Amino acid sequence: MAKGPKYRVRFKRHRNGKTNYYLRKRLIQSNLPRIVIRKSNKYILIQLIEAQIEGDRILSSTNSKELIKKYDWGGSCNSIPTAYLTGYLAGLKINASNNIEKAILDLGLQKITYGSKLFSALKGLVDADINIPHSDKIFPPEERISGEHIQSIANSLYDTDPDRYKKQFSLYLKNNFDPRNYVELFNKTLKKIQNSFN
Repeated sequence: MAKGPKYRVRFKRHRNGKTNYYLRKRLIQSNLPRIVIRKSNKYILIQLIEAQIEGDRILSSTNSKELIKKYDWGGSCNSIPTAYLTGYLAGLKINASNNIEKAILDLGLQKITYGSKLFSALKGLVDADINIPHSDKIFPPEERISGEHIQSIANSLYDTDPDRYKKQFSLYLKNNFDPRNYVELFNKTLKKIQNSFN
């Protein structure tokens, strides 16, 4: 370990790999509010955050759990379609309660993969008219956003391996959510979100 009068111990969050202070400084220097997107093993969390001297101030927060509680979503809370719905809901909430002209994306230290859940959530935010600098190349294809790939797998398993179908989609079936009609149910939930802000 380095020693000497000029050695300075790094901040704890840097030592633990939780915060890249160089990146954080660059984001804050943009003088734009940050759209923070985080994912856990179960949920997607999106926050609008404003940096202040005293610390970060959360202006708006949206969790994919809200889709279950308020919009009768019965699918996984951590899929590409769910990320899009969460992003869209977050965008509408931000527009309804905050007057922001532009925001900047903050993905923290998460692994960046084009077409992933993180960028599906970003697509939802952009479609809800949140101005965030981006390239359309990073978004998942429309058929993945709507859950067409999940529906295709469900239909295939239902016909060829019913036991595996019941096991793989047990959470969906428990919530009375038929994955064979995934796209239709996705669009139905999207419409409910839109109507709740009209």
